[in-house]
Amino acid sequence: MDSKKQLVLNKGSEKFIFRYSPGHEGQLLDALVSAATDRQTSFDWFDAAVLSFKLTQSLIHEADELLYRDLIDPMQTYLQNE
Repeated sequence: MDSKKQLVLNKGSEKFIFRYSPGHEGQLLDALVSAATDRQTSFDWFDAAVLSFKLTQSLIHEADELLYRDLIDPMQTYLQNE
């Protein structure tokens, strides 16, 4: 099953939804650039930056979950290794 993810931006009465598959974040960034350069929408570079930041935060959170999922107490493990 290919689980899709999405980034959503509400801007006034408009809603911009970008769906992507895990591992295709680069294509998502390309889509944000395309949307920001499209003069037919109100989606701009600031909006692209906001969604890029959201994507980065999401990826950091996922990486943290992968790194620490098998540890009972990550901070205690870290302190023991010093």
